[in-house]
Amino acid sequence: MQNAPLVPFHLAFPVDDLEAAEAFYTTVIGCRTGRRSDKWIDFDFFGHQVVAHLSNSAQNESTNLVDGENVPVRHFGLVLDRPHWQALKERIEKSETNWLVRPQIRFEGQTGEQGTFFVADPCGNALEFKYFDDPEQIFRT
Repeated sequence: MQNAPLVPFHLAFPVDDLEAAEAFYTTVIGCRTGRRSDKWIDFDFFGHQVVAHLSNSAQNESTNLVDGENVPVRHFGLVLDRPHWQALKERIEKSETNWLVRPQIRFEGQTGEQGTFFVADPCGNALEFKYFDDPEQIFRT
């Protein structure tokens, strides 16, 4: 859908420990909380609404090879500008959260060059954060 207005997205995902998820998303990622119950919590994920729902469902652990890295198939995240990406990377380093894929430049010198990294929340959900120095590269083939 070209030229659609930029609006916040909504994403719901399973967690098996609501308290641990809240601590991670507020302390490590820097989200504010919104509405909540004893079964779910809304987070302000950089202006988008993501909702952690308490669930016992198993996580999908499959990966695909992308530019030499095993990338979790099931993941979500954001495209940030470089300064916000760098600040989040530094906050994650200070939190001692383990990297699923360490910070790096993917597709260096090619179409779609981007800075990227992956982390997992305490419930096993994979998150990717990336930046493009040239935002025109986001959808370029």
